[in-house]
Amino acid sequence: MSSGITLKDVSHSAFIPAYAAHLKRSGKIEVPKWVDLVKTGTHKQLAPYDADWFFVRCAAVARHIYLRRGVGVGAVQKRTGGLKNRGNRPSKRKEGSGSVARKVLQALESLGLIDKEERGGRKLTEAGRRELDRIAVQVVRASQE
Repeated sequence: MSSGITLKDVSHSAFIPAYAAHLKRSGKIEVPKWVDLVKTGTHKQLAPYDADWFFVRCAAVARHIYLRRGVGVGAVQKRTGGLKNRGNRPSKRKEGSGSVARKVLQALESLGLIDKEERGGRKLTEAGRRELDRIAVQVVRASQE
């Protein structure tokens, strides 16, 4: 990019919704049939209220892989986990759903944004880095207007 703006120059709260909207508009991601029924982890009591939560999760994972390569299913599970409410007993940390993490990584791979790394995990491809930086530039320009 000639502007020199990268994903690291944009806040996550501005970038993730913008990139999720871009993914939804493109229509290239094949969303699993069960997204309206599934919980995102054992620590959750209900499924997400947002109908577009799968696109938001894909955007967040793509951003995370941009910032830190070598991210696999286990790292995505750990990142999307939370505290399980166990009543009057102390809460415990639980990981997010492995199936959701797998499907998100597979969806990003099918777009050609990420690729498997030799030592395990995933890394961003050049096309993926270019696309994320392009969306970051759009977010910065939209905030300046």
